[in-house]
Amino acid sequence: MQQKIRFMAANGLTWRAVLLTVLGSALITISSMYIALKMSALPWPTIFVAILSMSLLKLGGRISQRTTTLNEINVTQTGMSSGAMVAGGIAFTIPALFIAGIYEPYNPDTMQLSDWLWPKFWPVMLVSLAGVIAGTFLCWVYRRRNIEELELAYPIGTAAADTLEAGDEGGSKGLMLLLSLVFSSIFTVIRDVGHWVKELYSGAIGFFPVAIYMSPLAMATGYIIGFIPACYWFVGALVGLVMQQAGVSDMIITAAVGLMVGAGIGIVVSFISTSITAARKHKTKPADGKHKPQPRRRVSYILIGAALSFVFTIIAGFSVPVALLAMIGVVFATAMSSVITGQTGINPMEIFGIIILLSIRLLVAVSHEQAILIACLVAVACGYAGDAMNDYKTGHILSSDPQAQFVTQLLGGLAGVLVAVPTFFLIIAQYGSVGAETGLPAAQAHSVSAMVSGIGDPLIFTAALLVGLILFLLKIPSMIIGIGMILGLGMSTSIFLGGIICYLVTGFKSDRLTVKGNIIAAGLLGGEGITSTVIAMITMFQD
Repeated sequence: MQQKIRFMAANGLTWRAVLLTVLGSALITISSMYIALKMSALPWPTIFVAILSMSLLKLGGRISQRTTTLNEINVTQTGMSSGAMVAGGIAFTIPALFIAGIYEPYNPDTMQLSDWLWPKFWPVMLVSLAGVIAGTFLCWVYRRRNIEELELAYPIGTAAADTLEAGDEGGSKGLMLLLSLVFSSIFTVIRDVGHWVKELYSGAIGFFPVAIYMSPLAMATGYIIGFIPACYWFVGALVGLVMQQAGVSDMIITAAVGLMVGAGIGIVVSFISTSITAARKHKTKPADGKHKPQPRRRVSYILIGAALSFVFTIIAGFSVPVALLAMIGVVFATAMSSVITGQTGINPMEIFGIIILLSIRLLVAVSHEQAILIACLVAVACGYAGDAMNDYKTGHILSSDPQAQFVTQLLGGLAGVLVAVPTFFLIIAQYGSVGAETGLPAAQAHSVSAMVSGIGDPLIFTAALLVGLILFLLKIPSMIIGIGMILGLGMSTSIFLGGIICYLVTGFKSDRLTVKGNIIAAGLLGGEGITSTVIAMITMFQD
């Protein structure tokens, strides 16, 4: 037993790694939940977490006079980041229950928080746990094929490996991250508690309206996604503004959802096409003897993950046929998600949720509530799968022990669920409900709600869907344009400014300056996300 403990410690799975995994995952999950609800987007937290885990472990190593290895840092960041995409899977789907009117908004004047919360809490908690468990075991199966056999790029995982390999002997990266995080936190307190800065400034230049949302988080999002995507985001906001001024504002949601769904169809078509091509190439390659197939072991992991998830979905209230179909859907969707993330670095988890819920509804009768819970289950599993595969890619580059990563990935995911679900409902309770008018746009959830409750004007939706598909095939990100239409001008302007700053910084063609910019942006993102959530919770409990 002691030999096994020493072996795992040598491969990065130390008690420090486990403790930081649980605490770090909880912290990152809280921040990610607020970001996903507020921004209708969730940039990968991988670089932020890689630097944070490196800084904390090296600081702890200096205090305890223990050596910190690169594998320990990587195993730790694997678990710390896993809760973020769990938060994204919930935030991109469950708000549809409020949008569709299935869950009532919270009114503190007429409701007790506990009476409002608990009936909604347990179904979401159970399907989220099912998604994490399925994602953990399925990704262990996908790891060998996607990373070792197909050698997919996983650009986010590769970037994290580069960050960790670069090292941080002087602690300058950690200090830069801390300072930007503190600045963002202080600014958020000044804006939301002191009210010395307005949240939104708006006016007009001539007849043209202008607005800007005062948010380090929004500018950091624009910086992280880059100049071109930020431009398309801003274009989406301008399209929405033109529609408002033309008196057809009631069509904005329908058109935006159509664009997003069209992009989702394009992603699936692209996935099928590239998978067929890759399979043909793989068949023509001579066997080198390096990768031995292990079909029985792979099947056993799939069965274990699906069986455990099946139990949780049954407890959540799914019938046996629906639960079985949901498990089949999760296996299919996570396989797609893991490959698309490896090819592009993009993981449209809510689109996979929509595909599976629509497929199941064609076969069996499912209520609106259960359909949205199915979307949540699939989105959590897919989001979690994308994060896990990026982390396994990092581990493959750094020669980390995948078994140690498997353990922290599962621990971080479970901790993420336990934090994400109550955080979600407490944020919703503070804001009352979701929607652009409440300050929580939840753009992706509008797509889920539309696919379950109705798509508005069918002609507008169909036309927008076709436009979205055509734009995607032309390599124009129609999904981002759709999100910009829902998010509005103020937030999109801040994102656009962040994209401009990114363009100016990268124009210097300095790797050191680019790395510094990414670190500062990650700190600004995390600082406002964590601080705003804490402020919202404190305010709610004071009321």
